[in-house]
Amino acid sequence: MPRSTASWRCSPTTVDEIRQLVANEPEGRADRFLAAELGWSRSRVKVLFDEERVLRDGAPIRARDAVAAGATIEVRIPPEPVLAPLAPEAIDVPILYQDSSVVVVDKPADLVVHPARGHASGTLVNAFLDQVEEGMDPDRPGIVHRLDKGTSGVLVIARTRDAMASLQVQFEKHTVERRYLAIVWGRVRDLSGTIDAALARHPKDRLKFAVSDRGRRAVTHWRRLEQAETMALVECRLETGRTHQVRVHLHHLGHPVVGDPLYRPRGTPVGAVRVERQMLHAFRLAFDHPVSGERVSFEAPPPDDFLGVAAAARIRYFGGT
Repeated sequence: MPRSTASWRCSPTTVDEIRQLVANEPEGRADRFLAAELGWSRSRVKVLFDEERVLRDGAPIRARDAVAAGATIEVRIPPEPVLAPLAPEAIDVPILYQDSSVVVVDKPADLVVHPARGHASGTLVNAFLDQVEEGMDPDRPGIVHRLDKGTSGVLVIARTRDAMASLQVQFEKHTVERRYLAIVWGRVRDLSGTIDAALARHPKDRLKFAVSDRGRRAVTHWRRLEQAETMALVECRLETGRTHQVRVHLHHLGHPVVGDPLYRPRGTPVGAVRVERQMLHAFRLAFDHPVSGERVSFEAPPPDDFLGVAAAARIRYFGGT
């Protein structure tokens, strides 16, 4: 008897493909069941769970949830975007460090990391292929983690498959140190704290995430560096790395990031400065080098627009008045 039965309806170039999978095996994890049925890698299946595209009885389930024999699982598979072949592009991205295994860059704000629907070119990957040629497979660029388009800062890229595997394990085990600077709204009363609040896709706006009991655990440690009249400078250290984690957690704390286009209206004026992106900067990244095993760390100062908003808000941490 087959492991499962499946039915589907689709028009892959325009809408999601919807599959109904019925399990016949004894109880097991949902991600393992789905990977076997679709013939996909676990990392590819993980994206479906992250985007809440796997449902049981009409409700999203998590990768670790159990699937019993006879359970019907609905999977909404997005259409494959039609992308141009990856090609080098002359985009200026500062390189902080590089060797035969990794490249560490200071990603500018408003630069998308990886080609996707709506951003087939003009990305960090295209810039990377232009600046770092030797040792790279152009069909398998080594993106290990991402920063949102509007977030600037330090990001590591793997140049080899071994380096990619090593860094992926470190990110999964939460041994990579990631620290962000954020300019937030309001008067932050406490000096420091920890936000331990699970995140899931927003029930009404698919572009957003929200705190939800049915989401994936997310932990952010924060401390106030300086308090100005209407804004504060906050440092955030990520224990986990969920999509939009810092932005959603700070919003949940009651202090949304200044200029955030999703969680605070875009184009917010601050004094004489008009803010056109979220004031969030990944200033520090530390990890174990994939070859030597040595702990390495990299920092990048905030860009000019971040410093301009800090000065307009009278945040003196960066030498303002």
